[in-house]
Amino acid sequence: MNLARLFDVLTFVIAFAVAVALYPFAIRTLRRLRSGQVIQEELPDTHQKKAGTPTGGGILFAALAILGGLLASVAGHPGAWPSIAGLAAGGVIGLVDDVSKLRRGSIGIPARLKFPIQVVLAIPVAWLALGNASLWWLPLAVIGIVGTANAVNITDGMDGLAAGLSIIAVGATALLLPNAPAGEKAVGMALCGALAAFLVFNRHPARVFMGDTGALAIGFALGAMAIQQGLLLLLPIVGLVFVLETLSVIIQVAYFKVSGGRRVFTMTPIHYTFHHEGWSENRIALTFWAAGLVSAIAAVALVKLIS
Repeated sequence: MNLARLFDVLTFVIAFAVAVALYPFAIRTLRRLRSGQVIQEELPDTHQKKAGTPTGGGILFAALAILGGLLASVAGHPGAWPSIAGLAAGGVIGLVDDVSKLRRGSIGIPARLKFPIQVVLAIPVAWLALGNASLWWLPLAVIGIVGTANAVNITDGMDGLAAGLSIIAVGATALLLPNAPAGEKAVGMALCGALAAFLVFNRHPARVFMGDTGALAIGFALGAMAIQQGLLLLLPIVGLVFVLETLSVIIQVAYFKVSGGRRVFTMTPIHYTFHHEGWSENRIALTFWAAGLVSAIAAVALVKLIS
């Protein structure tokens, strides 16, 4: 094992150990702050039982990943700033949204306001990630970051589902794709390690949820990492399950409108359809993780094939 790979492993292990130690305290703090999750009325009874579970747990893994990137930058490892900016921008939007939901019930930042805010904050993240690339790519980069953030957020609906898929997608992007600079790898491995620790407490039955704070932070950072490597167009393959979850919602809404109220799926995002068919949350998470792993491996193989 070379020194660079050893550094990646140590970053993951240290982030995991620190997060495992801190999450019990973080969960107790979130409970004291009464940050209990509000569950939508249309969700199954199995989900209604989750009401009151602390949300916003993503703030810890996002903070640890940012810290990992800052330490890497101080140590002279380049390339951390785009994903640091992504974690910070996405995390701030998500935190405001989570707090708004807790104060207003299930209603967070209105969509007509939330989307423009995401676009505005994605612009500097995309600019940093593009580096010396042509600014003609900026609009597509912004769309990629905002789309990835919302795709992760849509997928975050079952215990462990989004966290596991995020570890796979971020790990593949930062560690396995060939163009990641050392600083990006540090952020990615710190995020994966902290996410793995979060998964210890988020697996079914979850003791904490990541909330929009975590989901949007992951999405912004993942988009920035792909853009920084010049592999934005590969991102839909790396995060194929996120894409399919989002497409299921788009198809459902579009068909509902044109058909006068008919549905394609029992419920979307599509993981809820599987749940209505009797699949357990653990089975859904494991199956979707497997699909995410296959798509990430396919993306890595495709890069090696064309390079």
